[in-house]
Amino acid sequence: MYDLGILNGRVYTENGFINANVYVKDGKIAALSAEKLSCEETVNADGAKVLPGFIDPHVHFALTVAGNTSTDDFERGSINGLLGGVTTYIDFLDPLKRRADFKAAFDERMSLAENSASDYAFHSCLANPEDGAKEMIREGLKYGITSVKLFTTYSNTDRRTYDDYIKELLKQSKPHNVRIVIHSENDALVDYSDKILIKNHEKSRDTLCETTEVLKLAQMARVTGGNLYIVHVSAGTTADIVAREYRKELENGSIIMESCPHYFIFNSSCYNKRSGYLYTMTPPLRPEEDRELLCRDIDYISTIGTDHCPFTEDMKKHKYTSETPMGIGGIKYSFVNMYTLFGDKIIKKFTTNVAKAYNMYPRKGTLMPGADADIVIFDDRARGVIRDSESLYNGRDVKGRILNVYLGGKAAVVDGEYVGSKGKYIRR
Repeated sequence: MYDLGILNGRVYTENGFINANVYVKDGKIAALSAEKLSCEETVNADGAKVLPGFIDPHVHFALTVAGNTSTDDFERGSINGLLGGVTTYIDFLDPLKRRADFKAAFDERMSLAENSASDYAFHSCLANPEDGAKEMIREGLKYGITSVKLFTTYSNTDRRTYDDYIKELLKQSKPHNVRIVIHSENDALVDYSDKILIKNHEKSRDTLCETTEVLKLAQMARVTGGNLYIVHVSAGTTADIVAREYRKELENGSIIMESCPHYFIFNSSCYNKRSGYLYTMTPPLRPEEDRELLCRDIDYISTIGTDHCPFTEDMKKHKYTSETPMGIGGIKYSFVNMYTLFGDKIIKKFTTNVAKAYNMYPRKGTLMPGADADIVIFDDRARGVIRDSESLYNGRDVKGRILNVYLGGKAAVVDGEYVGSKGKYIRR
């Protein structure tokens, strides 16, 4: 007797869709079968697609920067995620300089995440660290953290990590099976002036700023054999050059490029709007030709993260970028937006690819027997319009609708409405 059976769906596997029923027992996927087996509860998917729960590898819940705190705490942010099919996300510890500070940073984020409605993990985060690369990696492993985030920019706030240290992190990443996660901008090309108008946001840290830094890091990864992960690739120029020059590393997974839905949908002309401040994030939106090229190179983008970090309009409504907190929301609509643009090819970038990149596979990112029963029922035949006055995606026509979402075999979303859930920390 199974606990749950999801019947008559088109079930996603790494080899394509199959017509099958999904059976759940004790919070795990127990079987995929064409047969109708005995269950405590059954749900008729009625031809909808049955997908693994999505994993957002890049969110910032309850993030405070320069006195502004992002509007989604862990509870609200995770609920919005579940409404978008996200059953697991990875947030960040506050930036660290010393291994002695690790426990306090971990305990603080764990405390904030107590009310998370979905499962979660953390990246450690470094800021011009003082202790050695190996020591910082090993300290993170004590807490089940197998990814190290750093910045190549923000020298003005002492968050930049420098090349010699990055090289050592990359050298240590393979033997320790960790991923080095990098916000990549050429710090010497960033304009740190206090009086940059919103309309000039993209010009102050332009495509060249990203591309030159990513190419340097890609070569460092090639030489060291390290595990490199480039977050929020914003420019098609960057993706295109990496795809041509580092194809082998992309194919074997030693270099992974992540991007965000907003870079495929919006361009830097948004900064000329009266409400241009609402579109500010770092790195910024790019010119239309870069957006188009990024869309053409979608096959070389391995994962989709949202960089979810919304602020209220009052917080963001400023004349200069130095006064404006950077970040937008998007976790609720990330999958449906990307599915509308790219169809089924986007699924693995929300599931299997993320799970493999971050040591969660095969527990997450798949519907194979033994995996956590994190399941999304997605009606790809539906058509609709996003109606959300708080979202930049308000008014967008979209294909598909998230119907039901299950976390560990228990319903968290039913017919598009959140019904309750409780998440847990995932050691990796």
